[in-house]
Amino acid sequence: MLWEALGSALLGFALSWAAVRRLPDRLPASRLVLVTGPLGALFGAYLTHFALGSGHIAATLGGAVLVAAVVLSLLIRPTGRTPFSVPSGG
Repeated sequence: MLWEALGSALLGFALSWAAVRRLPDRLPASRLVLVTGPLGALFGAYLTHFALGSGHIAATLGGAVLVAAVVLSLLIRPTGRTPFSVPSGG
């Protein structure tokens, strides 16, 4: 379990680092993103380990990366343009 936790935290950090490097203008402060990735991955590893049990290291790490990617995607802000504007009916 210790290696799963360490591996998932490292994978979450790598994923968040890649997101900071790729989308710096659409993410909040890099410190927040670099903390959110490993925390999301640890939660994903815990959730997957709880659901599958021990002995499924690859699946646990896959679940960790999946949850970390979902949590990081929630931090992405839309671009500066609005898709459309609704006129007020007056």
